[in-house]
Amino acid sequence: MHTETSFEVVVHARYAEAAVLFSPEGERAWAGKHWDPQYLYNPSPGQDREGAVFTITHRGGLKATWVTARRDLEARHFQYVYFMPEIMVTTIDVRFRPINSGMTQVSVTYARTAVTAEGDEHVKVLTDGDRAAGKEWQAAIEGYLKTAHAGDPVMKR
Repeated sequence: MHTETSFEVVVHARYAEAAVLFSPEGERAWAGKHWDPQYLYNPSPGQDREGAVFTITHRGGLKATWVTARRDLEARHFQYVYFMPEIMVTTIDVRFRPINSGMTQVSVTYARTAVTAEGDEHVKVLTDGDRAAGKEWQAAIEGYLKTAHAGDPVMKR
């Protein structure tokens, strides 16, 4: 089984600040306690860089290995790939488009591929969640930005 789901989020911040929120470390600020990347390799410790490899324990206890496949600030394009052995592979494509000096549109596309019959059900359930993710992410990011201030370490990156 293979699925693709896309959604958009409008971030009320300039591009440089919005981009930070879609990095493994920046996402900690708004994604909830389940988002806790554990780095296996990071070419620039303490900074988000292309080539970083980390694990996330997803809801339900399944561990996934993630790779920052693309982090091109100039092209305004990030891409992450994660795999759950014997279950599925997921690619997340993130593209940014500044709307004005204080707002950025973020387009997110999830492509999920099951690698076993067991993976089909995981892909189906996660794809259903992807369909609701835009509204959830929008609310979480807006909530974070309302409480964030210039001294916040996430916004300084």
